[in-house]
Amino acid sequence: MELRSSPPVDGVAASGMPEADVHVVTSTGLLIAAHSKILAAASPALESMINRPQKRRSSERKIPILGVPDDAVSVFVQFLYSYRCGEEQLKKYAIHLLALSHVYLVPQLKQRCTRALAEQLTIENVVDVLQLARLCDAPDLHLKCMNMLSRNFKALEETEGWKFLQNHDPFLELEILQFIDESESRKKRTRRRREELSLYMELSEAMYCLEHICSEGCTSVGPRDMDLSKEKGPCSKFSTCHGLQLLIKHVGSCKKRVNGGCLRCKRMWQLFRLHSSICDHSDECRVPLCRQFKSKELRDGRESDELWRLLARKVALAKAMLSLPKRKREEEPRGVMNYQKLRSFKL
Repeated sequence: MELRSSPPVDGVAASGMPEADVHVVTSTGLLIAAHSKILAAASPALESMINRPQKRRSSERKIPILGVPDDAVSVFVQFLYSYRCGEEQLKKYAIHLLALSHVYLVPQLKQRCTRALAEQLTIENVVDVLQLARLCDAPDLHLKCMNMLSRNFKALEETEGWKFLQNHDPFLELEILQFIDESESRKKRTRRRREELSLYMELSEAMYCLEHICSEGCTSVGPRDMDLSKEKGPCSKFSTCHGLQLLIKHVGSCKKRVNGGCLRCKRMWQLFRLHSSICDHSDECRVPLCRQFKSKELRDGRESDELWRLLARKVALAKAMLSLPKRKREEEPRGVMNYQKLRSFKL
């Protein structure tokens, strides 16, 4: 049976330390001399083992650390002395050290092992690391494994680890498949919300543009009391201004109108109504039909339908967000609308 000397403490040789009073025993019977006070101070689990009454009276005290390679146990004991672990040691024994740090309650080593394993993840080892992360209660590593599985599931299906998992751990297989399904659902929700936010921003810019055209005039469209005989260059304020001007011109010359089934006129009518829903100064507003729409709602004594009211709130919020810095503007408003029903509002 081989006997090793005590590990160094902060670079001090073992010969300068008190005599070892305990031995760590590995699976092969290797004895590693150590000091009980240092082990107890570094690990609550080892402290409990050291303080446990012995069944037999013996001057030689032994602590078994089994199930991992001898060198991994040696690196673990060295860490308990110095709180140091080399990159090469982590790269080689990270899996074993994570298990030991979890069992013996050494959080500093557990964090380092978790980070090291996250950097070493591959398609070939991700299933094994995932199982270890579950057993060792390492949520950050568990999430990184699940994200890798979700992103590379087609490649994962060809690995031996996945095939072994299917045959021996159907519950974990189901958990992975559920995570992938939820991940795809989250991506779809995020994509839908971005599309909705883009629509709100487009409509809010259209509201600004509509007020701009009806109060200041732009290019060849403006209020009746404004001289538009002089040619002006393209509008530089709003990207939607040109399209909105064309829509207004169409409404002025269209013979079908809304009741006749003209979709462009209906779209312009919806923009006028939307403006009226968010306008706070209808008495002075110069946008056509603003007061008429508000008066109609008051006269009928009924509120707009729920979808329309939600749309008006979202556009009003987006209109306010346009005046915020870009960083704050990127925060998406809460609430989900039926995007399919709102496509008709696009300019």
